[in-house]
Amino acid sequence: MQQQMGQSQQMGQQPRMMTPPQAITTKDLLYLRDAMSWTLLAMKKCAHFAQECQDQEVKQLIDQAGQMHQRHYNMLLQHCQTNNTQAMASIPHPTQQQQQGQQQIQQQQQTMMPPTFQ
Repeated sequence: MQQQMGQSQQMGQQPRMMTPPQAITTKDLLYLRDAMSWTLLAMKKCAHFAQECQDQEVKQLIDQAGQMHQRHYNMLLQHCQTNNTQAMASIPHPTQQQQQGQQQIQQQQQTMMPPTFQ
């Protein structure tokens, strides 16, 4: 397991998150929406091809794959149904002093940049 994590970090990949975050950002929500769309499509395809299949053994395997996609869809749906407003309120936000300090740093960086020539 540690060897796999080491390999994924060497390849520039982030380590896998084992538990979902308490709050869902807008970007996270867009990723979840895409994943749900893909999972729903896979579930529908499995249902269609299972109906078309004549071989009972293959039909059963396709049904199992469809059930797996349905479980994944329900799990994603459950993550989307959390009380995100309450979770976002519990996340510490930068204070006004920190925001002012960041603005001052940005202004200093802009004044230090050489002018661009067109």
